[in-house]
Amino acid sequence: METIDLPDPGPGEVQIRQHAVGLNYMDCYFRSGYYPAPTPAGVGTEAAGVVEQVGSGVTEFEAGDRVVYASGAPGSYADLRNMPADRLIAIPDGIAEEDAAALLMKGMTAEYLLTRCYPLKAGEFALFYAASGGVGLIAGQWGRHIGARMIGVAAGEEKCRLAKQSGYAFVIDRTREDVLARVKEITGGAGVPVVYDSIGKATFETSIKSLAPRGVFVSFGTTTGAPPPVEAALLQKSGSLYFTRPTLATYCSARPDMLASATKLFDLVRAGAIKPSIGQRYALSDAPSAHRDLESGKTIGASLLIP
Repeated sequence: METIDLPDPGPGEVQIRQHAVGLNYMDCYFRSGYYPAPTPAGVGTEAAGVVEQVGSGVTEFEAGDRVVYASGAPGSYADLRNMPADRLIAIPDGIAEEDAAALLMKGMTAEYLLTRCYPLKAGEFALFYAASGGVGLIAGQWGRHIGARMIGVAAGEEKCRLAKQSGYAFVIDRTREDVLARVKEITGGAGVPVVYDSIGKATFETSIKSLAPRGVFVSFGTTTGAPPPVEAALLQKSGSLYFTRPTLATYCSARPDMLASATKLFDLVRAGAIKPSIGQRYALSDAPSAHRDLESGKTIGASLLIP
């Protein structure tokens, strides 16, 4: 860790005393260089805290406001930070700062995946990998709220139990079950209309084969490496499939879209339809250990770094 003197916030900026930093797999991508970032640069894209100062031209926030963010330049691994005000979201009353930091990025990811990338409908099947992870647990609850029949994939008895409690109608234990065979069994051989795949290389073939004709393959992560290049002929021969590689940055780049996504999430949280699941807390100085745990699959639910 390094200590620096932080200047006052500039025009359009807000200075935040950060109380909780969200850990996301994207942080590992930036740290490793898989996602390019300008250097020198910090790590981390999500945090919650309290406004200490506002720069000139900022009218939406003032000192004492509770705020959270999940976008902008990397650098959330800090106790004090200057951030552009247009990337901040006010934390609604009744939601704790730690919960906001654990929910926002993962919850907005679930929102755009299930309601905009492929608008999931009541009664539809959907296959979701890493069902016991931070995004997966929220997606299970969101899918249940929609009325979808969520099929989750997790590893081990404890993670499968947690996924089942979080809205998945069916949970496949990939350590002892054949994922494709179970998907076919659950769907009566038809396959699913959509696969939400955050794993990448290791699950590509299974995802393709799990889809029903004209199904949608949503690849939104690559924890085992990038999937192979997708040939048009493969999509044709596999049932006129669709393949997309979306990002939260695109779906929430405009402030109105970001605010609408966060509002949907926090409304469901306050209604009790989605509950935060913080599985691990680490001191900010222990960020290397947190990354190792995340990459090795040791974590359950959301993880926080506490400055």
